[in-house]
Amino acid sequence: MTIKQKFIFNCEGAWSDGSEKLLCIDTGSWRVERPVLDKEKCNYCGLCALYCPPQCLKDMGDHFSPDLDFCKGCGICAHECPRKAITMVAEGEFNDTGSKG
Repeated sequence: MTIKQKFIFNCEGAWSDGSEKLLCIDTGSWRVERPVLDKEKCNYCGLCALYCPPQCLKDMGDHFSPDLDFCKGCGICAHECPRKAITMVAEGEFNDTGSKG
C-alpha cells in the first residue's frame, strides 16, 4: 500500500519567507518580551535571521530588524547573536502597548 502525502504548504520545512500560512500568525498580545537591536554592535552576520523560528527578521540592508507583528518573543535571535547586539526587553517597558512595531 502506497501512502501519498499531500503537502498543505508550498514550502514544507524550516525555511520560509514569512508569507506561508503556517508562519503568518499575528503575535497578538501574548508576547512578554521583544527583541531590541543595538545597531552599533551589529555586524550584519545574519545569524539572528537564520535561527529565527518564524523567520520574522527583515533584511534592512545593513542590519536585520524584527517584525514585531510576527515575533513570538522566544529570544533565540538574542541567544544566537555572537556580538550580543540583540537583547530581550520586557513588553511592559514600552509605552506603545496598543501597537506592535
